[in-house]
Amino acid sequence: MQNTAETGPDAPIDTTPLLDDPYAACAALREAGPVHRITGPDGQPAWLVTRYDDVRGALADPRLSLDKRHATTGSYRGFSLPPALDANLMNMDPPDHTRIRRLVARAFTPRRIEALRAPVRRIADELLDAMAANGRAELVTDYAGPLPITVICDLLGIPTAHRRDFLAWSDALFTPDHPHAMKEAVGAMLEFYTGLIAAKRAAPGDDLLSDLIAVRDDTPGDATTDRLTEDELTSLAFLILFAGYETTVQLIGNATLTLLDHPEKLDALRRNPAELGAFVEEFLRYEGPVALATRRFPVEDIEIGGVRIPAGESVLLSLASANRDPSRFPAPDTFDPTRDLTGHLALGHGIHYCLGAPLARMETETAIDALISRFPGLRLAIPRDEVRHRRTIRTRGLISLPVAW
Repeated sequence: MQNTAETGPDAPIDTTPLLDDPYAACAALREAGPVHRITGPDGQPAWLVTRYDDVRGALADPRLSLDKRHATTGSYRGFSLPPALDANLMNMDPPDHTRIRRLVARAFTPRRIEALRAPVRRIADELLDAMAANGRAELVTDYAGPLPITVICDLLGIPTAHRRDFLAWSDALFTPDHPHAMKEAVGAMLEFYTGLIAAKRAAPGDDLLSDLIAVRDDTPGDATTDRLTEDELTSLAFLILFAGYETTVQLIGNATLTLLDHPEKLDALRRNPAELGAFVEEFLRYEGPVALATRRFPVEDIEIGGVRIPAGESVLLSLASANRDPSRFPAPDTFDPTRDLTGHLALGHGIHYCLGAPLARMETETAIDALISRFPGLRLAIPRDEVRHRRTIRTRGLISLPVAW
């Protein structure tokens, strides 16, 4: 793998190694140079930033916009969502980003999240009860997936009967080999949200979606208020469920596999469960669920790591690579919950730092504590080399994780 500064903008590097062995590929890229021209997930050229200092700086750089309107023609071809789902925080800059984030931030304060810990533990215990008699389970579909989808649906006030639908729709959105299924899932989610919002307008509940509808409907509409548009309302509900589910299911799965790969660390955690918070931070750094930050577009020509990037071209920031950069985390390929974990970038940095980070952390702590407490003999049910990850450079997650006890 070569630096773009040497190969030129018309010679994007092959990203296949990032699918097959991402951390080794990231190490090679960091060594070769700070910024590389690649073919992005959408098939278009992009700039990949790999080193910690550059990634952290870029995450907080206001010259790097999330708004697709800043993309130059031919530089970006992302997955197309209808307007009613696309007006979300992952496509916005200030002031719209600031306005909408302020509205929903109150649902994710540390105090509110801590109040959810007991209900989350109850959900976890119920899922483990259902698994216990079999002596084995597929952890992703039986536990890591149902837990966050139940929590987010409770938060939004989505009826229980529709939760399996949301699991299927969310999984379809991460199956790029089946574009027809992705399109059907998007259509189904839009239809469902439209109907759900109408139903909650008629009969509000004690839930976040009802609160957001009230903000949309009851706030006077002028340029100085925090009123939502109808598309922003629907898009925000979509993003809360989709991002809240996808990040956490992958984190719980990755965390479980990491512990099974490091039995001495699992034993240490069982002996001292008070260290669980530090373990979760190291899970995030070592095997975080988000490999690439949301694509960005320079609003002017910029320089990152000594490489000039023209305005409007796609910039991809590798969180996975930054979190394994030895200049910031010594022995980065070693799982070590006792290391200094301040500043890891698994959940972003700057104004776009993950809004649901406190919830993801709490759910993962609760899920892992409940799992290892219930099943002291937890082990893989298949050979380690048969465990498969999703083949995508965007995220880091398991296809399945068969376990036994």
